[in-house]
Amino acid sequence: MPKLRRISGKNLVKLLLAEGFSEVRQKGSHIRMVMKVASITYYLTIPLHEELDRGTLKSIMRSLERCFSADILKKIFYTK
Repeated sequence: MPKLRRISGKNLVKLLLAEGFSEVRQKGSHIRMVMKVASITYYLTIPLHEELDRGTLKSIMRSLERCFSADILKKIFYTK
C-alpha cells in the first residue's frame, strides 16, 4: 500500500495549479484556491507550512474527492 507523501504547502499549491485550480487570495500563511467545474465552484484553503501534517493532508484530500478522480489524488498525495 502506498504511503501518504510528506509535502509542503507551496508544493501542494503548485500541484493543484497544474490540475486546474487558481489562486484567489492569500491571507497570512494560507492561500485560498478555487476551481470551477461546469456550474460548481470548489474552494480550498492551503496552509503554507514547511511540511503539512498528515491529518491536514487527509482533510484536503477528502475535500478534493468531489472534483478529482482517484487516480489524480493518488498521483498528488501518495508515494509510488
